[in-house]
Amino acid sequence: MNDVLKSHLALFFANLIYALTFTLAKDVMPDTIQPMGFILVRVTGGMILFRMVHRIWIREKVKREDYGILILCALFGVAINMSLFFKGLNYTTPIHAAVTMTSTPIIVFILAIIFHGEKKLPLRIVGVVLGAIGAIIITVYGQKLETGTPNLALGNLFILINSFSYAIYLTIVKPLMTRYHFLTIMKWMFSIGFVVILPFGYSDALAVEWGEISNKIWGEIAFVVIGTSFVAYMCNIYALKRLRASTVGFYIYLQPVLATIIALILGSDKLDPIKILASLIIFIGVYLVSRKPKAVKE
Repeated sequence: MNDVLKSHLALFFANLIYALTFTLAKDVMPDTIQPMGFILVRVTGGMILFRMVHRIWIREKVKREDYGILILCALFGVAINMSLFFKGLNYTTPIHAAVTMTSTPIIVFILAIIFHGEKKLPLRIVGVVLGAIGAIIITVYGQKLETGTPNLALGNLFILINSFSYAIYLTIVKPLMTRYHFLTIMKWMFSIGFVVILPFGYSDALAVEWGEISNKIWGEIAFVVIGTSFVAYMCNIYALKRLRASTVGFYIYLQPVLATIIALILGSDKLDPIKILASLIIFIGVYLVSRKPKAVKE
């Protein structure tokens, strides 16, 4: 199996994990633990795992001039990204969150135009506009159909900002891939992220009645810490070393489909016309953004 195929399989597996996270993390918050406390647990677990694996297999040092970009990667890829995702998921529903996350590839494209001079093809611009319309529908007007979630619009807004943060991370981390092993990058991202998250999450973590947590919830917490924070991040960064950031972003399109199937099977969400309409608009938009015309070289 060649490295490119391995990278694509890693991306599929990572997004399957993310799709499961929408439902499983929602089950933990806020009854068992508040979002920021959960984030601290997640980042702490990821930091420990990455530091252990790095110490055993890599032991690579980072040059002083690269710490600045690592700090930015930690802020956008761990601290801001994770915090707003869990805060948003606490207010919104799994399907709403998954559909809103599909705005990430469009944001990556916009950043590529700004920072990498990517061509502003007419169809891609139309795709960006359609994606924005779909995100606005799911974020604002979808609240009318969700009577049990009064803070739905705020939650979807948090998810949208989280998408922007993750897109920035995908854009700025790529140059580091040529200089360091992906485990080195993950080790420092989670270590720096832990320092940033600690002041905001320690009180929520201390307030948890850890001895009263059921085995089911413990399993869901373990999945988020080991699966989402360690395995999925490792799969994504492994793939990013070999594929373009836009390709990694493309796989996010799978999340609404997988998350919807999982949420419907587990009975934690439901389909309605607003989700279907917004999903179709966003998928058309991301298709137009992602397609590569034969006559144009990128």
